[in-house]
Amino acid sequence: FDAIALEAMELLVNIKFITLFSLLFGLGFSLQMERAQASGGLARFVRRLLVLLAIGLLHGFFVWWGDILLTYAVVGLALLGFRHASDRTLLVAGLALALLLPPMLSPWMRELLAGWPKQDMAYAGAWQAFASPSLGTVMRANLDLATWARVSNWALLFFVMGRFLLGYWAGRRGLFQRPSEHAALLTRLFRGGLMLGIAITVLQFTQADLREQIPLLDGAVGKFCIRVLLRAGPLALGIAYAAGFALLFLRPGWHRPLLWLAPMGRMALTHYLAQSVLGIAVFYAIGLGIGPRWGVAGWLAAWAVIYVAQAASSHWWLARFRFGPMEWLWRSLTYARWQPMRR
Repeated sequence: FDAIALEAMELLVNIKFITLFSLLFGLGFSLQMERAQASGGLARFVRRLLVLLAIGLLHGFFVWWGDILLTYAVVGLALLGFRHASDRTLLVAGLALALLLPPMLSPWMRELLAGWPKQDMAYAGAWQAFASPSLGTVMRANLDLATWARVSNWALLFFVMGRFLLGYWAGRRGLFQRPSEHAALLTRLFRGGLMLGIAITVLQFTQADLREQIPLLDGAVGKFCIRVLLRAGPLALGIAYAAGFALLFLRPGWHRPLLWLAPMGRMALTHYLAQSVLGIAVFYAIGLGIGPRWGVAGWLAAWAVIYVAQAASSHWWLARFRFGPMEWLWRSLTYARWQPMRR
């Protein structure tokens, strides 16, 4: 079961869902930026991102090394440079940053980071530390791995920036704010993204054989084209997922079940940070330490329980309070004054 589950997660979840989240963050940032420009509150928008950057630094270096908030904040600030760009520029720049720039820079970056620890070495030391019952050992390992990841995952900035720009374009067009007006385009994005994503997923598993059979593909140009295509696959599937959710929302039978998840979106920052804390408490040796013992089935079961609990708690919390706890702190620090919390 473990091997099948891991393969399914690799095919259906890994990279695809961070694509989905990055597109939606780009959409959200575009809406906030346009409101800020309309009200003259661009400085407040920048403060909001700086607060998110600080939260990301604290979270990544002192809680969970795989933090994405720091990257989102940095990319959100860079997005300011595109606020007057045309829709065509957003599309072209988004695709170029997501697909072309990382493979182009990769040879140079490999040479630059030649003396940097390899992934297997970095992970091996960290996993050993995370299996320790010592909090100090775990925190030191997390700090080291977070530092390593910020450098080694240099392409993540381009990965996220490209998707933010595509989300910005979608926000400008109103694709997800008014899905009924764009049902035809969303249908094309869903079908095209799904077919392209599946085709490239097949390529992922057959590329070695293809390079043997077609020598041209084993040259520098051929390898570059394959790397670009392999980056396009998760992007296409992520776009298909986003379009698919929007189309489901238009179906009467799905409207209410999907609306049930809406409060989770209003508390996204709280839930993201809470999942890090809960994950450490459940999986690390300083907590329950079930990670190595339960296998993939145990991991998925634990996360299903956590997800349902977070969805239910969102309804309870927002019936009593205006914001999630971390959303309230984020807003209060942005405005430099405590915001009203209770309804």
